[in-house]
Amino acid sequence: MLIVTWFAIIAFCVVMYIILDGFTLGTGIVMPWMKIEERDIAMSVILPTWDGNQTWLVLGGASLYGAFPLAFSTLLPAFYLPLILMVTALLFRGVCFEFRLKAKQGRKNWDLLFTLSSILIAFLQGLVLGAYVQGVNPGSITNHPYLWLTPFSVMTGFAVIFGYSLLGSTRLVLKTVGSLHDKMRAYAIWASFFVMLFMLVVSVWMPHIVPVIYARWFASSNLYYLMVFPLIAGLAYLGLWFSLAKNNDYTPYWCVVIIFLMGYFGLGYSMWPYILPYQVTAWQAAAPDNTLKFILVGAGIMIPVLLIYTGYSYRIFRGKVREAISDY
Repeated sequence: MLIVTWFAIIAFCVVMYIILDGFTLGTGIVMPWMKIEERDIAMSVILPTWDGNQTWLVLGGASLYGAFPLAFSTLLPAFYLPLILMVTALLFRGVCFEFRLKAKQGRKNWDLLFTLSSILIAFLQGLVLGAYVQGVNPGSITNHPYLWLTPFSVMTGFAVIFGYSLLGSTRLVLKTVGSLHDKMRAYAIWASFFVMLFMLVVSVWMPHIVPVIYARWFASSNLYYLMVFPLIAGLAYLGLWFSLAKNNDYTPYWCVVIIFLMGYFGLGYSMWPYILPYQVTAWQAAAPDNTLKFILVGAGIMIPVLLIYTGYSYRIFRGKVREAISDY
């Protein structure tokens, strides 16, 4: 039970990061479509909750290190280069964000760098995800240091870029008015078709390169009840397009969140119980029970605090952003 609990905690931290920092990355990706004053408003949308969003990534990484040390010590060497580049880009994105808010001149340059770093982060996260779901063999890492670079992982890298841009654009539809709102609504319609296309490609390609996933998804006993994932995702797409067509500001963002969740749950089902697909299970990689119990105390404190802080922040700063925040 402890192992399942820790697996669920890490999965929860990852999905919280994807949803919360995903729209921040998406905002950076879609900034080239904005005028300078619209960029000020877009930055004002993400400013109040900027710091808390990335905390979930830190908590997820720390939880993996403490609860599943074998998985952590295997995944880190397997993905050293993309992970180091991603962390560097995350730090650089933070620098661009802070300098952009304070700069009196050269804001366009900081905007460009913020966009480039956001695109790089999204691509690298997709790259690592694609390589991870293809499988991680601890014995072959030293002989093949570039296992993370495959046609499938490159494709998932681009898929995440479009996915985050859709998440960011619908968030801006929810939070803004006027010309920026209208631009992001039009962009979301366009981006949604690319995201759907990428999801279809992944759904077809992944089972053909990973026999375990093919057997799990297309076994006659599993096929019918697993259809709930694509069915809900399809309904969410219909809800997204209908709400965008009807100028509904609230629904599109949550439809995209549902689409992300269905993809996430589908991947989770595909890989469970492996934490190093498809070689090592969560039970084989877990720390001793005493360690899991000890660190669970810390998680039991930190996660509720983070949830309260996150919920309070988003509640306080709910509503439309009608003008840019000039300073803080």
